[in-house]
Amino acid sequence: MTVQPARRQRRTKAAGSDYTAANIQVLEGLQAVRKRPGMYIGSTDARGLHQLVWELVDNSIDEAMANVATRMEVTIHADGSVEVVDDGRGIPVGKHASGKDALEVVHTVLHAGGKFGGGGYKVSGGLHGVGVSVVNALSTHLRVEVLREGKRWLQEYTDGGKPTGKVRQSGGRAEANRGLDPTWDRRSGTRTIFRPDPTVFETLDYSWETLTTRLRESAYLNKGLWIRLVDHRADREKIFYFEGGVTSFVRHLNRRRDVLNARPIHVERLVDTTSVEVALQYNDGFAETVLAFANNIHTVDGGTHVTGFRAALTGSLNDWARKAGVLSERDTNLTGDDVREGLTAVISVKLTDPQFEGQTKAKLGNADVKGAVQQVVADGIIQHLEENPADGRRIIEKSLTAARAREAARKARDLVIRKGALDGMALPGKLADCQERDPARSELYIVEGDSAGGSAKQGRDRRFQAVLPLRGKLLNVEKARLDRVLSSENIRPLIIALGAGIGDQFDIGKLRYHRICLLSDADVDGAHISTLLLTFFYRHMPEVIESGYLYICQPPLFRVSTGKVTRYAKDDKERDQAVKELSREGKTKNVSVQRFKGLGEMNAEQLWETTMNPDTRTLLQVSVGDAAETDEVFSTLMGERVEPRRDFIRGEARKVRNLDF
Repeated sequence: MTVQPARRQRRTKAAGSDYTAANIQVLEGLQAVRKRPGMYIGSTDARGLHQLVWELVDNSIDEAMANVATRMEVTIHADGSVEVVDDGRGIPVGKHASGKDALEVVHTVLHAGGKFGGGGYKVSGGLHGVGVSVVNALSTHLRVEVLREGKRWLQEYTDGGKPTGKVRQSGGRAEANRGLDPTWDRRSGTRTIFRPDPTVFETLDYSWETLTTRLRESAYLNKGLWIRLVDHRADREKIFYFEGGVTSFVRHLNRRRDVLNARPIHVERLVDTTSVEVALQYNDGFAETVLAFANNIHTVDGGTHVTGFRAALTGSLNDWARKAGVLSERDTNLTGDDVREGLTAVISVKLTDPQFEGQTKAKLGNADVKGAVQQVVADGIIQHLEENPADGRRIIEKSLTAARAREAARKARDLVIRKGALDGMALPGKLADCQERDPARSELYIVEGDSAGGSAKQGRDRRFQAVLPLRGKLLNVEKARLDRVLSSENIRPLIIALGAGIGDQFDIGKLRYHRICLLSDADVDGAHISTLLLTFFYRHMPEVIESGYLYICQPPLFRVSTGKVTRYAKDDKERDQAVKELSREGKTKNVSVQRFKGLGEMNAEQLWETTMNPDTRTLLQVSVGDAAETDEVFSTLMGERVEPRRDFIRGEARKVRNLDF
């Protein structure tokens, strides 16, 4: 993967004169969605494919938040179609002001729905009114069935949302509930089945893990909601139901960690028209895990509800610690960073008029929510600690230890910065820097070992490719605070080479390379080194991952050659295919296969040709799909506790086909 600078095009008078009234297009109906699907669902890759499911799931969840639905089912059929069923009120049917049936309007007209203040919903996750109509537009076939007042209404659409006929009434409850869980006697609700358009999406393969994570999350956030997921492709199913709500969610997130307060602190209250529910629990780790939701939408960039929570957490812990005598008068207040070390929390607010920043709804902007959350959380924490003072002492003691470590880290960071300044901002001696100074055109290869580092330095394109070899055992930052990270002989040169600082002083704008490539051997040891580096970036420079700047190289495992023709293969399957093709092309038997035991066995030319040449290499971009799941994986695989790691390995062992890649 490579990014080439766009070529400048000369503006000409002739080009401008071609722009006339005839160039103005008006897209009718759902044509705009099919023309630019990314504008409505974000992308046409796996994320966009799953977004179609979320649009329907969110509609059912909105019914649950309105207290008119208690169950829902999501089914992946063997043919790739997806079905979502709920026992809500059912989409309205009947003649609409437009002259069409209301059911058809909802499915064929953008920005049509019951979430714009018409009284249909007090609280909902989506306010754009494009959900189900977009699903219809991007499907080859969609059928909707509505059960209302004992009658079953249905309509079908094909070819991107075109009705095959009018809304018709056919049957009643028996027909509407056919094929569902026999214990589920729905009296009302909506049932939708759709098949994504293969000409729109890059993949039609739904991920069981992705669906499971999202639906489990929805069940946690809506306690008492019963959700069933069925996958007919592999004959499997899961059921999610949690009476504990966000408290159960926090317990789930911490289930593989040692916790400081056995019973999570839980608060739930209605402030005016805003519902606030928060659960928090401390573990003995160093990372902070705070998941925030507004009307069930995961606000990954936080917002006013997170700001209010943090203010309440810091203030209430300091107030209680002084009142209880854990902090003396001469002690300085604990900072937000101190009290958030080892914190796991889930924040869920439900409000009538959510104001999100940006189309992606990643950040909540309602100003009044900050005060509501701060008031509720502060009162709840104080009450819990007064009733459970032992929990309070453990939390404050951990925060004090974090404060001391933070001061040690500050001194170590200042030393790193000061050393760089005294050396004229000298870069690490082992770094072979590139000539390019534009970060957007610069690449840094972090290479395992001096031998491979030497080959990479010789084989690289020094105009835009820099190489930093790593030697010795890399520090596992999951088990270390920032002060130890900064004193590591392996990690400190990397921090200096990247040039953007670390921790609360990290500045993505100062990053010297916008393509950071992890290059290690294609074996178990190499995978371990890559995992250690991934842990470092995820815990201490998450902005690098969020910005899409981190990549994993894919060096080949085999070299297949006839003497005249050479091919490279990354696994056994590609090796066998190369041997077969070369044997057929040459009609001889002299095909040799070399297995690379490490990068050091490749000369500079081979490493360039297979792994560093932008025209031929394969780079895997690192991204975070689900924050809670990612955090759990790092904690399980890289944390202190052995038992969760052993259980994870035993559970995943059956999926391993070739342990040595």
